[in-house]
Amino acid sequence: MKYDFDQIIDRSNNHSAKYDERVKKFGTDDVIPLWIADMDFRTAQPIIDALAARAQEGIWGYTARPDSYFAAIRAWQKRRNGWDIDPSLMSFSLGVVQTISACVKLFTPEGGSVLIQTPVYSEFYDMTEAWNRTVLENQLVETDGKWTVDWADFEEKLKSADLFLLCSPHNPVGIVWTREELWRMMELCLKYHVPVLSDEIHSDLIFHGRKHIPTASLSPEIAANVITGISGTKTFNLAGLQASTAIFPNAHKKAVFDRFWMNMDIHRNNAFSLTAMEAAFTEGEEWLEQLLAYLSANFDFVVDYCAKHIPKIKTFAPDATYLMWLDCRELGLDNQQLHDFMIQKAKLGLNDGCSFGRSLNGYMRLNAACPRAVLKQAMEQLEAAVNSL
Repeated sequence: MKYDFDQIIDRSNNHSAKYDERVKKFGTDDVIPLWIADMDFRTAQPIIDALAARAQEGIWGYTARPDSYFAAIRAWQKRRNGWDIDPSLMSFSLGVVQTISACVKLFTPEGGSVLIQTPVYSEFYDMTEAWNRTVLENQLVETDGKWTVDWADFEEKLKSADLFLLCSPHNPVGIVWTREELWRMMELCLKYHVPVLSDEIHSDLIFHGRKHIPTASLSPEIAANVITGISGTKTFNLAGLQASTAIFPNAHKKAVFDRFWMNMDIHRNNAFSLTAMEAAFTEGEEWLEQLLAYLSANFDFVVDYCAKHIPKIKTFAPDATYLMWLDCRELGLDNQQLHDFMIQKAKLGLNDGCSFGRSLNGYMRLNAACPRAVLKQAMEQLEAAVNSL
């Protein structure tokens, strides 16, 4: 079927954090919310139909997880990424962030250190520091809007790291790591005996002919050192259903992880996430292909608009995710001034760039997963605000 991503859907009755938490986040609800990473699009119709049928059953008790659940995820990964996962090493998790948090606690020592590559998803900081571990930052190097690894610094930081959190694809700068880059990072981790947790939640949202390579698919030796977090929640706009999968290198680590959650009696899907995830991975591909084309056109629209009308703000079309990284340094504002400017003058609710890298100044993150008309309004407001400076 043909999906209409231009449709503007009123989410005011949706209990949407993206909209309902604007006052909490920005101090006002008078902003276009382009921040938290969910999409303003209806999900694939087969998922809606499956959930409607589940709702009509009228009984949503404790829910058993059939073998077909992990089989659907395994088939998806094999079909899309060429990765054949051993289902005996797959575990349910509430989310990839929850997987990160648990693994930091379970697989690093008290007072240990966790290596991250900044700018990166702010929860990498939060889930590390929540367990009193120290964050080690390997700052990515930017050249003309493209970001690469500082290899000398990466190797040096590994010498004192107990865990490396890899973001692949990378949020917020949209990197799809090449096989060569992944090999180099993983070989260094093996050299210094540093285990890896690979956050691959955005791995279905890939553009420009790039190819996602699951980190654990590189080689058996590398797979033995990697825990992977995946989910369909970003892909199919299902984050509110809270379900993800963790893939472990061996039965022992899986058992340690499972025991941690069992001790809190968290080990089942809820009745609706079970249905939605299986429907997504078995019947959602047609919707996803149409979504990717629409998002790619959104990126091109923002890049072109900024180049023509707001040249002081530099951006680029990411190779992955639906998040755009805005370089606002030419505006001459510090982080607090930029934060206030976006809210008060542009009336946009964006993510502050400094939350992704604490030494960064002058960046913002924009969520482009919305109807084009909304994005056009946002760009016009941003243009007028910049001109007012």
